[in-house]
Amino acid sequence: MFRRHPLLSVLTVAYLFALAWLTLTPTSNGERAFSLLGRLVDIFQRHESTAWFTYSLAEFMANIVLFVPMGVFVVLLFGRRHWWAGIFVGVLTSCWIELAQGVWLPDRVADPRDLASNAIGTALGVLVALVITWPAAHRHRALDEARAARHAEA
Repeated sequence: MFRRHPLLSVLTVAYLFALAWLTLTPTSNGERAFSLLGRLVDIFQRHESTAWFTYSLAEFMANIVLFVPMGVFVVLLFGRRHWWAGIFVGVLTSCWIELAQGVWLPDRVADPRDLASNAIGTALGVLVALVITWPAAHRHRALDEARAARHAEA
């Protein structure tokens, strides 16, 4: 698998390191005001028509986006047949992150909403990967059927 897809494997490892850095490094409570997400929410909060866009909602959406690559990478590495493994790996990874944040990282807050948003993101990533790989899978299936038909005739 990793020999067949070396670039994809490197991208997956880079993504996992970035995910670990974003979720498992200590933060301070004052850091929110200086974060990109915090600044974005502040811009939306200044206008009455977008005041509904709160930090909590932005964080939920950011967690969804953060886990979309998880589903994509697992499906691309392990194949369409194992799409369920993408969701399983994403949820398991999210559980581990929340456990680590709750037990070993006092500056972090373990939040069950993060589990939900991460699972949604992983499922979206699996769907994206299935849609992206559908044409190739359809071609392979048609070729296999044609080969089987030729073999049956011979």
